[in-house]
Amino acid sequence: MHDIRFIRENPQSFDASLARRGLEPLSARLLKLDEERRTLATELQQSLAKRNEASKAIGQAMAQKDMERAEALKAEVAALKESLPALEEKEKQAGAALDAALAAIPNLPGDDVPEGADESANVEVSRWGTPRDFAFTPQDHADFGPALGLDFEAAAAISGARFAALRGGVARLHRALAQFMLDRQTGENGYEEVNPPLLVRDAALYGTGQLPKFAEDLFQTTDGRWLIPTAEVSLTNLVREQIVAEDSLPLRFTALTPCFRSEAGSAGRDTRGFIRQHQFEKVELVAICRPEDSEAEHQRMVKCAEGILEALALPYRKVLLCTGDMGFGARKTYDLEVWLPSQQTYREISSVSNCGDFQARRMNARYRPEGEKATRFLHTLNGSGLAVGRTLVAVLENCQNEDGSVDIPAALHPYMGGITRLEPR
Repeated sequence: MHDIRFIRENPQSFDASLARRGLEPLSARLLKLDEERRTLATELQQSLAKRNEASKAIGQAMAQKDMERAEALKAEVAALKESLPALEEKEKQAGAALDAALAAIPNLPGDDVPEGADESANVEVSRWGTPRDFAFTPQDHADFGPALGLDFEAAAAISGARFAALRGGVARLHRALAQFMLDRQTGENGYEEVNPPLLVRDAALYGTGQLPKFAEDLFQTTDGRWLIPTAEVSLTNLVREQIVAEDSLPLRFTALTPCFRSEAGSAGRDTRGFIRQHQFEKVELVAICRPEDSEAEHQRMVKCAEGILEALALPYRKVLLCTGDMGFGARKTYDLEVWLPSQQTYREISSVSNCGDFQARRMNARYRPEGEKATRFLHTLNGSGLAVGRTLVAVLENCQNEDGSVDIPAALHPYMGGITRLEPR
C-alpha cells in the first residue's frame, strides 16, 4: 500500500518510480480520488457540526420560550439527519475507491534496483561453486527419478497434473532436506520456528499483497478461506494490526509448510518433473525490522539462504532482479539460482525480497521508536530458505551417477539413518 501523503507531496517522483516499473503515470488520478474523498469528508464533518450545533440551540430556544425558533431548528436537525446517511455512504465509497486504486499499484523499486522490462535485464552479482564435469550425459530428474521413487503417474491419477508422490528413499531425502534447512535456520541463523495456519482469511492475503490482484493464482476453500501460497502470508501477518515493541526488533520467523499455487499464469512451463507443482514444501524466512535496518537485514537473509546451497555443495549464482522482473510487493529482490545439469543452466531456487513498509501499511503493522509518541510502519522481508522440492531436484541431478543412483550430500547423512546413496528400485 502506498502513502497518499507522499504522493500529494511528491507526485512527479511517484510517477517516475512507476515509470521504472513500466507503468503509466498515476498520481493525477490518485490525487483526484483523494480530493473527492477529502471534500466529502469535510462536507460530512461540517454537516455533523451543524447538526450538533442545531441540537444544542433547540434546548436554548425552548428555555427562552422561543417555540418558533425551536421548531425551525428541529426541522433543520431532521433534514440533516435524513441527508447524513447518504453523505456518509458517499464518503465511505470515495475512501474505498482510493484504497482500491492504491492497493492495485506495485511497490516502488529501490534506487539501486536496475531498470529493465524483463529477466534479460537482471544483473548477476556472484557465482559460487563449479558445475560438475560429468563423464556421462546427465539425465533430467524426471527421467531417472521414477526409478528412485518419484511417482508422477500415481499422483496424476489421484490429483491430476502438477502433483507428485514421493516414495521410499526419495521421500526420505525430501524429508531430510526440509529438516536440515529448518535446523540450520533456527540453530545457526537465529530464526524462531513457527508452525502457522495453512488456511487464511482475505485480510491476511491482502496484507502481503496477493489479494486482490493475484486471486487466480490461489486455491480457495468452500468456506471462503484460502490455502497459503507460501508461509510468508502467515508469518508476516503475525504482526498485523500491532504496535511492536522496538526493543523486540528484529523479529525473525521461519516455517516449514506445504504451499499451494494454482500456477494460473504458467501454462506450458515446466510441465515435466518436480519443478513447478500445485503443492510443494518450502522453508520460509520472514523478518520484521526498523526501516533503517532493512537493507542490512536483506543482505543477512540472502546469506542465510546461500548457506544451505553451499552446505549441500550445489553450484549457484546470485542475481539482482530488475524493475520489470520483481514481484508485486518487493522494492528489491535477489534470486538465488541453482545449477541444473540436465538443462545446462541456472534455475531459481530462492527469491529474497525487501518489501519496505509496503506490506506493513496494508497490515497496519507499526512500532514506536523509543522516546517518541508517534508510531512508524515496520519494514518486512521474506525469502525461501529454501524451496524443498527444487532443492531435491538439484541434489538428484547434481549428485546422479551413470547407473541411476544418487550420492547423498554429506550434510544430509545425519538425517538419512545411515543411507548415503539412493539406488534405483
